Amino acid sequence: MIGTLCLAAGLLAETTAMAATTNQTNKRVIQKTAQSPRVIAFGRNDEKTSPAKTVEEKQVKPLAMKIGKIRLTWPERPSAVQYQVVVLRSEQDVEANIALAKEQIFTNGVDLDLSRFGEDAGKFYWKVCALDYNGNPIGHFSKPQPILEGSELNPIAPKPTTQFEQMDYAPVYPVYSWIPTEGAKHHEVQVYRTSPDGDTLVHSLRAGTYDVYEDGGYTTPGKYYWRVRAVDAYGFAISEWSGRKYFTVTAPTPIAALGDSITHGGGAMSVPPGYLLYDWETYSSVPVKNIGFSGNTTGDMLERFERDVLPFSPRVLVIMGGVNDYRAGTNGWHIVQNLKAIKEKCDAYGIIPVFLTPTPINPTLMVKRAHIDQPPYDWKTHQDYVNDWVMQQTYHLDIASMLSDSSGWLNASYTTDGLHPDYFGKKYIGEQVGLYLKQHFPWVTNTLTKKPVPQYMGH
Repeated sequence: MIGTLCLAAGLLAETTAMAATTNQTNKRVIQKTAQSPRVIAFGRNDEKTSPAKTVEEKQVKPLAMKIGKIRLTWPERPSAVQYQVVVLRSEQDVEANIALAKEQIFTNGVDLDLSRFGEDAGKFYWKVCALDYNGNPIGHFSKPQPILEGSELNPIAPKPTTQFEQMDYAPVYPVYSWIPTEGAKHHEVQVYRTSPDGDTLVHSLRAGTYDVYEDGGYTTPGKYYWRVRAVDAYGFAISEWSGRKYFTVTAPTPIAALGDSITHGGGAMSVPPGYLLYDWETYSSVPVKNIGFSGNTTGDMLERFERDVLPFSPRVLVIMGGVNDYRAGTNGWHIVQNLKAIKEKCDAYGIIPVFLTPTPINPTLMVKRAHIDQPPYDWKTHQDYVNDWVMQQTYHLDIASMLSDSSGWLNASYTTDGLHPDYFGKKYIGEQVGLYLKQHFPWVTNTLTKKPVPQYMGH
């Protein structure tokens, strides 16, 4: 916006996203260096990116009051790898008025300790800016708003950020995410199943700073919830438990999708699949059950077919796999044999398979940004072999071509880490799948109800 000046100093710290690697199938890892980016903007602001009011919708007039810790939240922004928050001493948006600036925030919220400012903190304002991989601002800073407006004072537990309740179906393999308690690096997650006779603990998970990937699939119908708390390095609690976040497992689900991390979700290196933003199922015009599992090869998909697919009795199964095979050196012929075996299982159980061409990769970005092993020089040959087979199937959809650049690589404008398509890529996949399913299986899709598709800032 005219009149806005952004001063950038430093580069974005190295980040890694290893969720789709074969050896690390249940987590993303964000590695940070000591050097922090700094992007401070003054002057006019973009009204559209104003942080959401998360606690109260009414205006809160800034008062002189002593604030200890405070939690700020805002809507997630497509393509954002991290965020920067700036706290101002008053509404005046000038550099001399900065009380605090915090960078390398890898989720859409942050806890800040303002106790050292005493009663002055009650009159502070704050703003936030989304940053890309290189530490460059995406759009502009939000309009400064009072620190007490829409914030949470003295939070005692992490804040869950998953959006399962907005999804058409809960994923078979949930990924739990949260805004961490200020200063916490380790967390514990508990998952419960509810019943009239009481809640039953399913299991506990040890987690890092922001999220944890579920390694046990949920195929038994019922109502579940999860909660999280911060713990120290020895597992002792340093916060209260968060509020409960519920998800429901239902069956049957007429349409489902079997795949790897491209189907599972997540993107821009730091956003896990618990968000709608980077799940292609979000953008399908018909509801699709997510049976993706990050890091899966086609062999893994074949192995878990009976365990993860059959409980939901789908009439139509969307199948996309192979990227984790050919980027690791698996021969295209072997990949096709696994896909053929999956097709045979579908035929045996009366399921209609719809095959998608597996997405391409961008080796340069994979190695440079995500520190993923260099794929073999002939990976494209094996992807082409798989795609040729897919295009010969009765029901098939080519989504790889539209995501490719002139060299056949994953277009850099569609990805941050070179492996996972981000917002525009996932949106394209979901829209094309939904359109295809409506055209070919109206006898299934006409009976289904789709939840609203979210609209994101600037898109």
